[in-house]
Amino acid sequence: MATLERRRKENAEGEFYVDSTCIDCDTCRWVAPETFREAGAQSAVYHQPTNESERRRALHALLACPTASIGTVHKPADIQAAQADFPLAIEDEVHYCGYHAESSYGAASYLIRRPEGNILVDSPRFAPPLVKRLETLGGVRHLYLTHRDDVADHRRLREHFGCERIMHRDDLTASTRDVEIVLEGADPIVFAPGITILPVPGHTPGHTVLLLREQFCFSGDHLAWSEHRHQLVGFWDYCWYSRSELVRSMETLARYRFEWVLPGHGRRYHASADQMAIQMRRCVEDLQARAQRVGSA
Repeated sequence: MATLERRRKENAEGEFYVDSTCIDCDTCRWVAPETFREAGAQSAVYHQPTNESERRRALHALLACPTASIGTVHKPADIQAAQADFPLAIEDEVHYCGYHAESSYGAASYLIRRPEGNILVDSPRFAPPLVKRLETLGGVRHLYLTHRDDVADHRRLREHFGCERIMHRDDLTASTRDVEIVLEGADPIVFAPGITILPVPGHTPGHTVLLLREQFCFSGDHLAWSEHRHQLVGFWDYCWYSRSELVRSMETLARYRFEWVLPGHGRRYHASADQMAIQMRRCVEDLQARAQRVGSA
């Protein structure tokens, strides 16, 4: 829990603050960008909320923070209302869960609401307010895990909801060797009508992404928007398995159409399918150029 004794000096004076336990995961800066920014390799409050919507987003960031590094000087009377907002709607049946887990270094997770049974994409923190909300929304039938890094509280979610976990065999570890649905091979997998799981090795050997219709790409740690470079990027600097496989996987993904990139780490991106295709070409070209430079070095 954040404490005033550890409040960072970079914070603007006022109700909200970030303390020194921040791990610089970037969550608060994209959940409530009008309140939080980077300062000295950690986050800080640079603008105190001045209206109800800014305050609500700041509370969302507080709840989402994986290390509980965001605090308020006074106990917020409206915290339960902010808790009830999660999962936050993104578009159509897709929602953002919040409640990031420190064990996944603050990775985001998402909920796909379906009459056939809800799908949780990667694991959030097992937080009672979120769990209760998921119960009211119909529970969780499947917990799809993009890769080995962002599994967080998958066991507790399995025990509570009785959900079937989904993961590629090449990314199974001691923590996930008992998952209920094990994906195999390198070919696209039609999991359900409108849902395709695409193996994209690179960041890890068994990384996959989930494509929902021609609209959403749940990209894990394979693809994300970079605010610094203002383009879609692959995880070249955080590639634990194979950069050459990362390039090939991105070339494959670029053949598909979608309008949303919803990553575990990094920023979301939304554009028309045509604009997304342009961005994907830029991303692929960037990775190909990097690979060529490494090969010629």
